[in-house]
Amino acid sequence: MSEEPEQACPIAPVVDIVFSRWTTPILWTLHEHGRQRFVELQRHIGTITPKVLTQRLRQLERDGLVRRTYHPEVPPRVEYEISDLGRSLGPLFATLATWSAENLARVQRARLDYDGAETAPTAPR
Repeated sequence: MSEEPEQACPIAPVVDIVFSRWTTPILWTLHEHGRQRFVELQRHIGTITPKVLTQRLRQLERDGLVRRTYHPEVPPRVEYEISDLGRSLGPLFATLATWSAENLARVQRARLDYDGAETAPTAPR
């Protein structure tokens, strides 16, 4: 019997929306720094390409997590900000930040232990 992923794990659609490769850094940056122009946002994130940033911003706007404001000036100005819906993810991000601070060292130790066990000679069974 095969279940749809959404039925097997009800948070799967949320994970797909919020935790894709660049979505989390974009939302985090807009939450922390407020309204920003494209270049400011790209500078804060660092290694993201303009093409990928454009694609992710469009998807986040479509999902209702980011608001885009066009200012008809010369030259035109566009600003991005986190929406109320996107801001509602703040407690989730705060919880994850706390978990990260408390547990990432333990994860790293577990990885080192696992990797060491993988390279150690194994006893015959």
